[in-house]
Amino acid sequence: MANRKPSIDQDLIRDLANILNETDLTEIEIEQDDLRVRVSRAGTPQTVHAPVSHAAAPAPEPAAAPSPAAATTPAAPSANAVTAPMVGTVYLAPAPDAKPFVEVGQTVKEGQTILIIEAMKTMNQIPAPRSGKVVDVLVSDGHPVEFAEPMIVIE
Repeated sequence: MANRKPSIDQDLIRDLANILNETDLTEIEIEQDDLRVRVSRAGTPQTVHAPVSHAAAPAPEPAAAPSPAAATTPAAPSANAVTAPMVGTVYLAPAPDAKPFVEVGQTVKEGQTILIIEAMKTMNQIPAPRSGKVVDVLVSDGHPVEFAEPMIVIE
């Protein structure tokens, strides 16, 4: 009896696959008694984590290789770049119709507000860490930023 395998309900698997197609899910799993069935569009469970930012499973693997290269690309200005101290949405002006805090070519003083990051419904003013000239603005108004992402270059 130890060598006996339980029979698989192929209709159940077809129904689960149809649910995936109808709902645009990437994976579905059910458990009934001693039977656990997982149906996934991704080939392996490891690729299930990547589709959060990518729709297709094959895309994250090639994207993962260029990611370190992409991370090193902004490293050149990061010596003089002001990086995001938190994850949130960046705003370059105090209000949608207002003038930006800083513009390229403008001279800023240490402590001067250069942008705002909204995190958890709180507006956090980000001050210039040093005085200098704004050389580049690397972020767009209203777009998300990640922790330590370069935002503005001050020389």
